[in-house]
Formats: sequence, C-alpha cells, structure tokens
Amino acid sequence: MKIPVSVQSKRRSRVGCIRLDPLPKPAAAAGILVLTIAFSTGSCAKRVASPQTESSAANTSAASASNADDVTAGHNEWLGPRDGASKGGPHPLSALMETQRSSPRPELVGQHPRVFVDASGLRVLREKARTTHRDMWISVLNNLRALHTEPPDPPAQARRSQNVVGLSIAEAALAHAIEKKPEYVAAAKKWMDAAVSYDVWGYTYSKPNVDLAAGHLLFGLGWGYDLLYHEFTPVERKKYRDKIVRQARLLYKHYRVKPGRTFAYSQNHVYIPNAGLAVAAYALYGEVPEAAEWAKLSRAIMGRSLDTYSKDGYFYESFEYWVFAAPWLVIWTTAHAHFTGEELFDRPGFRAMHKYLAHVVLPDRVNVFDFADAYSGGQTRSRQTPDYERTHPGGKLHSNYNLLHATAGWFGDSAAQGVAQFYREQGHVTWYGFMSLLWYDANVPAAPIESLEPYHHFADHGVVFYRSDWTPSATAFAFKCGPPEGYATVQRQARFPDWHLSPGHAHPDANSFILFANGEYLTGDSGYSGVPRTDQHNSVLINNRGQRFTEDGHNAFKGASYARLAATGLTIHKLGRDGLHVVGDATAAYPDQLGLRRFVREVTMTSGSDVRIVDQLEAESPAIFTLLFHSDGSIKQKSANLLTTTRNRSTLEIEVTTASELTTEVEPNWMTGPGRPGSVHKGEREARGYRARISNKAPARTAQFVSNLTVR
Repeated sequence: MKIPVSVQSKRRSRVGCIRLDPLPKPAAAAGILVLTIAFSTGSCAKRVASPQTESSAANTSAASASNADDVTAGHNEWLGPRDGASKGGPHPLSALMETQRSSPRPELVGQHPRVFVDASGLRVLREKARTTHRDMWISVLNNLRALHTEPPDPPAQARRSQNVVGLSIAEAALAHAIEKKPEYVAAAKKWMDAAVSYDVWGYTYSKPNVDLAAGHLLFGLGWGYDLLYHEFTPVERKKYRDKIVRQARLLYKHYRVKPGRTFAYSQNHVYIPNAGLAVAAYALYGEVPEAAEWAKLSRAIMGRSLDTYSKDGYFYESFEYWVFAAPWLVIWTTAHAHFTGEELFDRPGFRAMHKYLAHVVLPDRVNVFDFADAYSGGQTRSRQTPDYERTHPGGKLHSNYNLLHATAGWFGDSAAQGVAQFYREQGHVTWYGFMSLLWYDANVPAAPIESLEPYHHFADHGVVFYRSDWTPSATAFAFKCGPPEGYATVQRQARFPDWHLSPGHAHPDANSFILFANGEYLTGDSGYSGVPRTDQHNSVLINNRGQRFTEDGHNAFKGASYARLAATGLTIHKLGRDGLHVVGDATAAYPDQLGLRRFVREVTMTSGSDVRIVDQLEAESPAIFTLLFHSDGSIKQKSANLLTTTRNRSTLEIEVTTASELTTEVEPNWMTGPGRPGSVHKGEREARGYRARISNKAPARTAQFVSNLTVR
C-alpha cells in the first residue's frame, strides 16, 4: 500500500535521514554500499560518512545475499482462487449456493432502492440526518469527494485511484437520495460515467477486472444504480446496467466453483471483490437472470470469509489492512441482512473488534503498534513517506473508526460506541463516513474509553497489549508470540478443506515486542515489507537466519505446516494495571534446518516503563544467537552489552548480560520495501532507522541473555 518506486530508479531516495546513492552497475554487482547519513533537525541536507558502514564482513555479506534473494524471489501467494489444491468431487460451496439464503425479501422484489435501504428506510434516514445523526451527516455533505474533485481519467492506473471512484459514487448517490439536490445526482453520474469509461477495472498488469478495484467499483456502481434508479433516463440506466453486467460476469467467472478449487477466504483479495459482486447482484436481481447466480456465489464465499475471520478481534494482516479490508466484511453483512433478511452479525471477531482498535492505536493517538504490513515504520512516524497524506490526512490517523458504530448497534455495545466516539473526537478520518447514517444507533450510549481495561490479551493470536492508562503520556507495550492467523485456524482448516491460507501480510516476528513511552515510539517494528524477515523485528536470529520458511517472495510462511506454527505459545502469568509478566515460546516458529531446540522469552514490566527480558536459547549444535533491537533514530554503542537510543524527549538504555563474551554491531535497518501490486516482493531496498545486533561471540549450544530496557 506504499506508493511504489521502481527498483531501477536513479533518483536519490530519502529514507528518514539515510540517503542511499545508487551505484554504477559494476559496484552494485560487487555488493559495495555507498551510505551517507545526515545529522540535522528537520533536514537531510548535510551528509557525512557513516561509521555504520564498518559492520562485519559476515553481516554485510548476509545482508547483501538477503537483498539479492528478495529481488529475485517468486510470488505465488494465491491471493484468490487456486486450482488443483484439493481433491476433486463435489465442491463444498456447491451445496451452500443452493441452500443458503441469497434472494430478496418478498417486499423488495422489483423495487428500487433495495440493497442497503428501501424507500421507507430512506424516509427514516432523512429524519436521522436532520436530528440524531445531523453532525455526522453535515460532515459528509461538506466533504463529498464527487462534488469537490474530478474522477481520474482512463485508464486510471494510479495506485488505488479506481477504489476511490467506487466509494465516491456511493457517497454521492446516498447524498442525493437523502437531500434530493440536483448537484449531487449530477456528481454521482459524472463518477459513474468515469467507472464505465475504464475498460479494465483494476491494474492492467495485475489481476485485471477480478481484484480489489473490481470490488470497490461494483459496490459503487451497483449501489449508485440502485439508489438513483428513478433518476436515470432509459439510456443511462442501460449504460450503467450493461457495465455492471460485464464486470460482474468477469468476476463471477474468475471465482466460480470448480472441483479441486480452494479460496483464500481470510484474505482481503477474496472478500473485497465478492462483497462488490454481492452488491451488484442485489442491485440487478430480477433484471438480469444471472444476478441470482452471482448472489449465490457471493453468499457462499462471504459466509466462508466470516467463518474464517478473527476469533478474538485481532487482525493478522496489520492495522493498515484492517483499515482497508475490515469495512468490506461489515458492508457486506449490512447489505445482506437488509436484502435477504438473514442477519450474520454475531461473530466473535465483530464483537471484539472495538478492542483491537482501542489497543492497537498508540497513546499519541496518531501512530500504531505496527505489527505485520503496517505503514513504513519510522518514515511514517516522522511523516517522511509520500503515502503520509493517505494514511494520516491532515496529520490525523485514517482509522475508519465508524465501523464500530455498526458493531455497537448490532450488539447494543456501549464500549464499542465509546471507542468510536473517542477516536472521532481525536479527529480520526474514515472513508466510510456516509455509512454512519446506516450504522450509527443513537440509542446506544457511548461509554468512556477509560471504562475499558488498558490492557488486553488477544488469546487466539498470541498478542498482548498493555498501557499504563488511556492518557497521551501513557507507557505502552505490546508482545507477540502466536501463529500468523490464530490458533483457531487449525480446527477451521479441518472444517473447511476448500480454504487455503495466504498470510503474506503477516510477519515472521514471534517473540517480538514494541515499546512506547513519554509520547515516543522507542523500539519496535519496521512497517510494510516486500519480503518480511525476522531481522526487521525485536526478536532473535540463529546463525543470522530467522523465522522465514522460504526465500520465495512475500509470504514468509510458504511451505510451513500450520500445525507447526500453532505450536508457538504465549503464556500470561500476570496482566494488570501494575504491569505484566508473560512468556513466549517461539521455538516452532523457526525452520528445522536451523537446528533450534528452544527459544523461550520471558518479559516482565512491573512499574513505570522499564522492561526486563530473559531469553533462553538452545540449538542442536553450537550456534551464534543474535538479539535484535530497533530504533527510528541512531543507536549508540557504549560497550558490547550497553546501547542507548535517544529520541526527542527520552533515552532508551538497553543493557544485555550473559555468561559469554558478546559482540555488538549497529547498522541501518535494511529491508525490501513493497513493490507494486502483483510484485510486492520486488520493491526498492530501503533503510528504515537502525538496528543493533547483540550476539554471543563464540558459538554455543545454549545461551541465556538478560536484557534490561530502561527509559530515561
């Protein structure tokens, strides 16, 4: 989701205050790095030679080899359907398509509108827009994208540009349905015409017509057709209907059921397109005979996506992808309930969704615990990424907080309503503000966020969050040691043989942690990675290798047995307002060929912001164990076992003790950034902040490291 930059780019990249000067081809081939670092406050104008280029030959060689693997690795993530992945015979979805509810309620047959709301429902919404929902609705009208901006010209290949078209159509169409203003229907038609003008929905070079943009545009054009049906001339109606039919046919053909076909139901590339297909089916049901088949297929697939959605509310693809993907599960469930009368709201992941949003946002209310593919690490936190205006419009976090209005209304949950209200008051941004007219239930009071405990264990994913309180000055800490899609996946795989996993956005980061104190991110993760590696996290390497099971592409877990990954474990000994004591066993997270027999990490945080970590490690043969610590800023090495990193208001001191002699190195946090869609693993090499590597100097079969992290 980062704006892609060509690997062959000859420009000079600014990565934090690290400048990477592209080399002539012979030098690059030899693995030589030219690195200069600027030391200034707010500018990278001054450049001096970096002492960090003096890292060991072994580590430089490992980093060079790693990056070469990243660039040349294959993809094969199977983000949607996959053929030949299971036994033949009747497909499980075939029976579901014939037995599950996907037809309209009798009173909606032959009527428009009918997808999310009918004529009587519009009258209710108009009253709400003038009373209980007035402030929310005025904000929507004041910021109508279709009224204040122009749609992108065809072929509209800029990153996510077509997605915005779909949302803008829906927003403008609902605005007209409520307000009955000519300028709103004119704006909606202009953007609908733009959608019709795109011969390819999505990227011409990656999954054209069957991926994320297709879902967004079918949603927008389908709901726009439904809401504005009586505003169109017969010619306009046919134009929009014909385009919906063409694109829905292509999507249906791509996803249709076949013997041996499996689907990545828990992956956003499956449920976003199929949510759009459902809206198109509901909009054209009865007008186009095949719409009934679209509805059947989307109901079967979306049901599976709900069945495989988070058991505990945590979102394995990262917070950034929760913002992007989770709305489509809520949107589809809302439309399906209204159109068919079948309510599928009551899912554990929906009931706990507010806990995820409450805890994943840091006390500064702008940044997040960035586990997995979330943003660009320190580049985002320092506002230096080109994507910042998308992720943080006007410096405010784009959190889509109003999804929680839906869950609050479904469950009568004051806590969920309170979290939504809290982040709205912080100025957070949502792309789906217009949906609050449908989702927000004014009869559900908003509980103060302080009514939530400031800590939580997402037991199914093995992630624990702690903060001292809910104020901006709180200390916050998160620790992760669990399988990429949660423990429940083992049982779910047995229930759903037509489901294949595609956890590429999850990272090989078992037994990693993030620490925030005094309003600053002190140590933690690196953000969205084209090729996720353990050295991008505060975890441990064995002989310079981490938890990747393949060198092939974006998915670090390709080829790993999920039952094996689920053998990682997080034990909570204490979790309360006065701190935490947890133990993570990440042994199973490492491939067998590394010979790791034990990696148990014990973390204690008893008061203030100090953390004590005890690592117990054992290998089959003598090995070098390497502890990793990251920082957005420079790391100073006081001695082999003592490091400090200073931010604006705090200094984090890291002292490591062990029985053996240590070696310590500080280096740029090299990684492969995400490439363009379809080639995520082929992004540009980047250095996001710094990392320290602390290792036992002589190979050993066992080691114990005690790390004390002190905030000063």
